[in-house]
Amino acid sequence: MKTLFDKTQLGRMPLKNRFFRAAVGEKTQDGQVNEHILSLYKELAQGGTGTLITGFTLVDEAEKNFPMMAFYDDSFHAGHKALTGLAHENGANIILQLVYVGSYVMGETTGMTILAPSAVENLNTKVLAQEMTVKQIKDIQEKFGEAALRAKNAGYDGVEIHAAHGFLLSQFMTPYYNRRTDLYGGSAENRARMPLETYKAIRGSVGTDFPVLIKINVCDGLGLENNGFENVGFENGVAFEDVLYLCGELTKLKIDAIEISGAFGKFPQGSTSYFKKEAEQIAAKNETKIIMTGGNRDFEEMTNILNSTKIEYFGMARPLITEPDLINKFKESLYK
Repeated sequence: MKTLFDKTQLGRMPLKNRFFRAAVGEKTQDGQVNEHILSLYKELAQGGTGTLITGFTLVDEAEKNFPMMAFYDDSFHAGHKALTGLAHENGANIILQLVYVGSYVMGETTGMTILAPSAVENLNTKVLAQEMTVKQIKDIQEKFGEAALRAKNAGYDGVEIHAAHGFLLSQFMTPYYNRRTDLYGGSAENRARMPLETYKAIRGSVGTDFPVLIKINVCDGLGLENNGFENVGFENGVAFEDVLYLCGELTKLKIDAIEISGAFGKFPQGSTSYFKKEAEQIAAKNETKIIMTGGNRDFEEMTNILNSTKIEYFGMARPLITEPDLINKFKESLYK
């Protein structure tokens, strides 16, 4: 019988348990890793979570107004080096999550050019973005690759591409936001081209032995401005068959893991393991390791999922906000 405290391997990265801290945005006004962030990750690492995924981190200086971590140039290296060192000293792996925000703006936009797959109003922010040129698409893919290499050099154990929750790469998969008529729009194959090429750019930058993960939506929704509790789907959101296609292509390209998430706020309070059905189907069809995130808080339920499906890992966000040492508590309860 498999347990949540099995020691496993993800690419070259040893894992001391099957728990991932799923990304939560950490605010910083200058993009730098600050003392609050260092303190938070120290507490999480000491709390027993085997692998920490950072909050989303900007890859492009064009989005520097947004109040989140950044790594678009080497001026951020010292802070990230301190963060990785702290995580390792306290027994945790740490993965840097990379993002291009786009029209799901998270901060001041004065003087900025906001980019999106198509010039469509964002349903959450009401921002009407500029449709990207192919050159801009290629430039952003290159920026992801450059940021990933900086992450490797700063001591991160891997990187994660954020292609979920309505940010730019997620929008390319979503017919509402992607109305292009070129090679990046229309069919599922074309809409998947942006996240797939971004992965290839990163892999070309960091090499074959550095873990690369991706976080994807299995369903689209609205409502992060309502803290996720009013989240509902919308017409022309991503179709699950398109998600299956993307996962299949990522598997062919030997991505190290796929984190499954989605429109988490549509689930009523008290719900658990929101995306079990979708994650189970994806895991059954792909050899790639699957991390299921969203509503994971019941130890027995996660253990049952681990032993009845091909889902191998579990991402947790909100439970670790309130109890950073929850994984240690799980372990103490199990082995007391």
